[in-house]
Amino acid sequence: MDLESAQYTPETDDANEVIYRKLREHFDGKIVRKDLTKAIKEGANVPVYVLEFLLGQYCSSDDPKIIEDGVSNVKRILSENFVRPDEAQKVLSGLRERGSFTVIDRITVSLNIKLDRYEADFSNLGVRNIPISSDYVSKYDRLLCGGIWCIVGLEYEYIEEDKKSTPIRIVKLTPIQMPHIDMDEIKNGRSAFTKDEWITVLLRSTGMEADRFTDREKMAATRPYASAYREQLQSL
Repeated sequence: MDLESAQYTPETDDANEVIYRKLREHFDGKIVRKDLTKAIKEGANVPVYVLEFLLGQYCSSDDPKIIEDGVSNVKRILSENFVRPDEAQKVLSGLRERGSFTVIDRITVSLNIKLDRYEADFSNLGVRNIPISSDYVSKYDRLLCGGIWCIVGLEYEYIEEDKKSTPIRIVKLTPIQMPHIDMDEIKNGRSAFTKDEWITVLLRSTGMEADRFTDREKMAATRPYASAYREQLQSL
C-alpha cells in the first residue's frame, strides 16, 4: 500500500487545519481536544483515558453548541456514574433502591474453578465475585489481565430463597480502555495522511507540537511508534 498516494485537496493553506479535517474524516469519535480534557480533569479525580473516551463520544463535533452540551453531559455522567471509593456505599444503596444503576469502574475478572464461572471484582465499588458472562471475557480478554476501566450496567434483585447468591447482576459492559487495536482501521486512515502529517499526529498524541522540533528530533521522538507499527503489521 502506497501511504503517500492518497489525494486530498484542502480548502485552506493552514497545515494544522488540513490535519484536523483529515482526522475528523478518518478517525471521527477517536480524537479529543486536550483543552477540554484539561478543563474537566482539574475538577474531577478520574483517569485521563476515561475522560478522553467520554469526550470522544459526546464532543466529536465542530459545533460550539454540541461541544458545550457534550461537556455538560460528560460532567453529569462523571458526577452520577463514576465510582469514588469513599462513595461506594452510596452507589450500592442507589443500586438497591432503584433496582438498576450504571457505574464507571475498573473491572478485573477471574475464573472460579469450584463454581465453574467467571467472576468480576469492582475496584472502587468494592464488591467482589460478581458473576459475569463468558461472552464478555472472550471478547475482552484484558479483563483477565489486570482489569480494564468499563461502563457497567448493573441490576439488583434479592431472592429470599437463595440467600447465598449475590443480588447484583451485570447486564451490560462496555470497555473504556480499548481491548485491542484495529490495525486495518489504522492503516486505512493512515493512507490519507502524508508522512509529515502523520508524524505531527503522533507527536500531538503525546502532547507535543511538531513545529517546535527539527526533522531529526521528530524522527527520534516517533521512532518507538514506527517500531510498534511495523511489529503490528508483521503480526497480521
